[in-house]
Amino acid sequence: MPRPRLWWLLVLLPVPPLAQITLHQHTLAFVTAAVVIVPLAGLIGRSTDELAIHSGPRIGGLMNATFGNVTELIISIFLILRGEIGIVKASLVGSIVGNLLIVLGFSLFVGGLRHKEQTFNARAAGVHSSSLVLAVTGLVMPAVFVLSAGDQTFVQREVVSVTVALVLIALYAAALLFMYVTHEHLFRTPESGERAEWSVRRATSTLVVATGLVAFVADLLVQSLEPTVKDLGLSKFFVGLVVVPIIGNAAEHGSAVLMAIRNKLDATLEISIGSSVQIALFVAPALVLISLATSHTMDFVFDTFEVVAVALATVIVSVISRDGKSNWLEGAQLVGAWVILAISFLFVRGA
Repeated sequence: MPRPRLWWLLVLLPVPPLAQITLHQHTLAFVTAAVVIVPLAGLIGRSTDELAIHSGPRIGGLMNATFGNVTELIISIFLILRGEIGIVKASLVGSIVGNLLIVLGFSLFVGGLRHKEQTFNARAAGVHSSSLVLAVTGLVMPAVFVLSAGDQTFVQREVVSVTVALVLIALYAAALLFMYVTHEHLFRTPESGERAEWSVRRATSTLVVATGLVAFVADLLVQSLEPTVKDLGLSKFFVGLVVVPIIGNAAEHGSAVLMAIRNKLDATLEISIGSSVQIALFVAPALVLISLATSHTMDFVFDTFEVVAVALATVIVSVISRDGKSNWLEGAQLVGAWVILAISFLFVRGA
């Protein structure tokens, strides 16, 4: 899948460790680390796409569904290790909402300016929408439990959180099985005719190296987060909901827009809505389980503002995608909804 050529930004790779470890310039380290992660995420996506072409549409789809948000996962793990659970939860919600509203919205808007009306597989969009509704259920019920159960114990919160996490992961696996194995014929899109430009060995080695570098840079990003937030006067809530998701998914954002311009909306929806589904049903639950092995456990209890943001984004996208057609106005409506939420994110909590 074509991606924006941002690899030249890798020349900044030595700057974050130099700024953080040697110069103690935390804001510079944070900003340059954020910039460097963008092309690294793009390399992970490119190598995954190349391996997907080699392996065929079925295995390729499963690979993209598995590795699509590995950068977000790595950053979140380092945040958990430093005890920044609130930022992790905010970044997960920010990724879901951002992909559904700003990424999909901008893609539909730009694509609609070039093509009067675009079409996509409404059945696939419906499966994704159903999965998102399930994710909202998984977010709402633990929050309702906390509000209504009075003085709940730590064990009770963990039991609820782990159970919800396991159920969501199981149903995500079931959705992948449905879409790529048992009912693949319902979701098959026309062959793109793409040929792999990289060998399997090159794609695999690139994937391993890029993932390792993302882990290294993500650690520096997280280390410099606290002083940077103080220097810039931003709230951690805003950083988690807006800044971190943009960093982790920037390369995918550009790809979604390119696919819309080329009138390949099925690919655009798979990048945007599919990514949100993966975060909600796999990445977030996986982080809950991973946190059990650390000294900072993460539960599945999100606050009211976060739950409402995901629910509203899900409703809006479900309504817009039900007919299998789109135009620039629908894209503008999605972007507008994101702006409304983003400005609320900025002021909802103090720095």
